This record gives sequence, C-alpha cells and structure tokens, in this order.
Amino acid sequence: MTERIDGLALKNMFVTAAVTIDGFKEEINELNVFPVPDGDTGSNMSMTIGNAMAELGKTEPESVTKAADIAASALLRGARGNSGVILSLLFRGFAKSVKEKQTINARELAEAFREGVTTAYKAVMKPAEGTILTVSRLASDAACAAAEEETDAELVLEAMLRAGEEALAQTVELNPVLKKAGVIDAGGKGYLIIIEAMLAALRGKTVELPTPAAHAQPREKADFSDFDTEDIHFAYCTEFIVSRENQKDPQKLREFLDGLGDSIVVVDDEEIIKVHVHNNCPGVVLTEALTYGSLVTVKIENMRLQHTEAVLSQAAAPAPAEELKPLGVVAVCAGEGLQALFRDLGADGVVSGGQTMNPSTEDILQEIERTPAETVLVLPNNKNIILAAEQCVGMTEKKVLVVPSANVPQGVSAMLAFDPAGEPEEVAEAMREALPTVHTVSLTYAARDSVFDGTEIKEGDYLAMLENRLLTTGARLEEVLDTVISGLGAFEPELISVYYGEDVTEADAQAVADRIAEQLPDAEITVVNGGQPVYYYLLSAE
Repeated sequence: MTERIDGLALKNMFVTAAVTIDGFKEEINELNVFPVPDGDTGSNMSMTIGNAMAELGKTEPESVTKAADIAASALLRGARGNSGVILSLLFRGFAKSVKEKQTINARELAEAFREGVTTAYKAVMKPAEGTILTVSRLASDAACAAAEEETDAELVLEAMLRAGEEALAQTVELNPVLKKAGVIDAGGKGYLIIIEAMLAALRGKTVELPTPAAHAQPREKADFSDFDTEDIHFAYCTEFIVSRENQKDPQKLREFLDGLGDSIVVVDDEEIIKVHVHNNCPGVVLTEALTYGSLVTVKIENMRLQHTEAVLSQAAAPAPAEELKPLGVVAVCAGEGLQALFRDLGADGVVSGGQTMNPSTEDILQEIERTPAETVLVLPNNKNIILAAEQCVGMTEKKVLVVPSANVPQGVSAMLAFDPAGEPEEVAEAMREALPTVHTVSLTYAARDSVFDGTEIKEGDYLAMLENRLLTTGARLEEVLDTVISGLGAFEPELISVYYGEDVTEADAQAVADRIAEQLPDAEITVVNGGQPVYYYLLSAE
C-alpha cells in the first residue's frame, strides 16, 4: 500500500518506466500502420523518457516537485517524434500540477495525470481521437474517479491502467487509419507500458540505473507552446517580458490576447512571462501585461511597413555578441547529398535526422542557436519531426518560425521560395505556400508482413508511399516503378526529381530516370544523389 509518494519514489517510477519501455520499443514499433522500416514510435518514446532517466540519475531529488521538474525538462529537451513530444507534454502538465509539493497522495497523483492530459490537448492543434491522447484522457479520468474512494496510490494506478487498456483496445475502431490496418495505437501502447512500470515501481520493483550517455547540457527554460503564424492580419508584432509579481495565471493573459490578435506565444516560469503576439493595439496589450508585473523588455515591429521600432523599458535586452542577419534557415535531413543540397539552396544549418533517426527538440534548438540570424525558419522535412521543431518556439530569444515540410522534396520546394531579404512572416508564408505544389513518392522495403486496406504486404517487398498513402507494393522493382510513374503522371508534372539513397548506384538511378522519361516524355527529369538511408528513392513531381 502506498499512501504518499516522495521525490525518490517518483524518480524510481520514471527510471523503471524508462528501462521497461526500452525493452518493449521494438514491439511498439511493430504497431506502425505501414510496415516501413521507420516505424519508430517505440524508439522515440524510449529515447524521450530515457533522457529523463539520465538527468534524474544525476541527483537524489528531495521532493516530488524537484523530481517532476527534472523529468519534465529533460523530456521536453529530449523529445523525439510526435509520440515523444506528446509524452513530454503529458509530464509537463504533471509537473505543473505537483508544484511546491514535498510529497503527493493518491488524489494528487491522479490530478497530476489529468493536468498532463489537459496540457497535451491544449498544445496539439488538431488532436485526433484513437491515439495516445484518447488513451491518456480516459485513463486519467478513471484515476481521478478511483481517487475519490481510494487513498492507496497503487489502486489508483491500477484503475488508470484498466481504463487505459480498454481505451487502447478501442483505438482500432476510433481511428480510421488504424481500423484499415487492424492495429491498436502505438503511442497509446507505449503510454500504458510506462504507467504499468510506474505501478510496478510503487510496488517495490527497482531497476539498476544504466550509466547515462553523454547528454547536452540542460537548459533553464523548457516550456512549450505550439501556435501557427500562417496569416498576417495584424500590423504590430509585439514581444515583451514581464516579471511575475503576483499570482495571476498566465493562462488568463493568453486568453486576453486571443481576443486581440494571433501568432500568440506565452511562455512562463516562476519569475517571468514572455509573450509574442501579432495585434493592432500594442498599447492595450502592454497595459494588460502591467497587471501581472513590471515590464522587463519590450519590442514592437510594424510588419506592414516592413519597418522596425524598438520600445525599450528600464532594462533593455543586451546587444548580441555578433551581428545577426535578419533571416536564417535550419533544415533537417539525412544523407550527405541532401545536406549539401540544402546548404547550396541557402540553409545556414542542417540537423542530421529523418526516418529512423528523429532528432530531439534539443538537437534542433542547438542548431537554431548556432544560426547567426534574428529569425530562424525551420524545415523539419518529415511529418514526425514537425511537432518537435515547433517546441523550439519560446525556448530561445530568437524568433522561430516552423515551415511544416513533411518530406525532403517539400523542403526543397520551400527553399526555392526563400527570400533572405524579405519580411520574416511573409517569407515563411511564401515557403508554406510552396509545400503543396510538390507531390512525393517514397520507395523503400517492407519491414514485416502486413495487410492494409485489403492489400497484402510481404516482408522484403518493395513498398511505395504517395505522401502518407500506400501506393503499391510488390516483389519486382519494375512493376512497382510502373505504378509509381503512373501515379506521378496523374499530376501532369513539368519536373520530376529522383533523389537516390545510399544503397543505390548512380547507374541504377539513371535507369529509373530513363524509365520515367519513356513513360512521361513531357516532364523534365533531374537525378540527385541524396545519399539518404532507408529509402531507395524519393521521387517528386511538380
């Protein structure tokens, strides 16, 4: 029986969860909807919580607050892929709920899990049901209901786990994509493995803490806010820092700003609130800000006139150590050829990552910090990296704008629209508008036997995906290519680019280009040595 949880107990819960999920990561990966070799939900969740284990291993937290804060900060910095990001949000809310608590009881534990769910739902712009969000929500509801009658934290976690398992079983019905594949949600499965391991820790299970690998130095600020800045409807970009001098909830300030403008970012810690908002009445914004405390820094830009005026309060921000250009770009991609291509197109920095190797938020943030620019545009170039990139907003003094490229060809198209002399918001919008102008087919191999939407997929066969849709699969490359070429031809392309991977020779790539030219004679064909792992070819049509 466990009536109270202290800092050391919570540390052991996180460590046990991290070690346990590492042992199940391949099983979770196998739940990937398509059997492509980048089904890395389990790996991402394992690496994300593994970062928390490494940081907790450096200390003996004297309180639940300390343990939760260390874990939440490490989870955020180490978050990889969508599943890792959502996991970090779930425990960010948990940490927020247990602030200033030496120990917690069963009811407070349940409330902390529920606050984590609230935080995750708020941050994800379009939360989908039948995912880890559904599982965590229903599980936390059950935990709170159990805590009304139970004082034993173990029994509360038991109730949470039972409800979560029922919810997980239903994900196959709630999510249309999962229903087609006949599988449960991988992220939800990973979350329940974590909860079950935490329960085991409360019941006395201990695990040996592995020797932590080298990790990046922790940052002091690791808060996350996820907002789009797609349209400019307001003249003034207003940024300020206000010191927290009372108990007013920063969420109220966010709600106030929501009625005045867009592109809102509100990041807070125990001492300050940092705000970015586009609006037409900065005076009203700053007046409301003063009700939370005194202004530390203020900057107002007139975007429509492409003219900047700085309005500084008593303590102005220090000048940068080096002269910064207005705009810079950071791109994520894997393969020497692709990395060189993005640099040739104007990217200042490249983060190595992509399929099977999603970079963490910290990896992306470090490259942003190295980029000598006031505003940094980030191209994730992978749908599973977009959310991790968006976490960097608010974690640096630089303005960060994420252009949500879902694949490398989209990123290349965005770079062709990049204007280093333009106004940041307008440049980002032009790059976003370039994304849907390119259609991409990725060609790889099936990592396992599977059946999806009536199509039988055999391990080792070629597998072609058009964006996020299964296009074709088969044992003979020529037959697969013919279907791919037909699919590209439906877009009546003027240009087709063939990016070939590290396991493909130049001669083989040229043979593919020749085959395309025979069937689509009106299209210009370009062959690029991308050197990317996992995917034999990335083919784009514009």
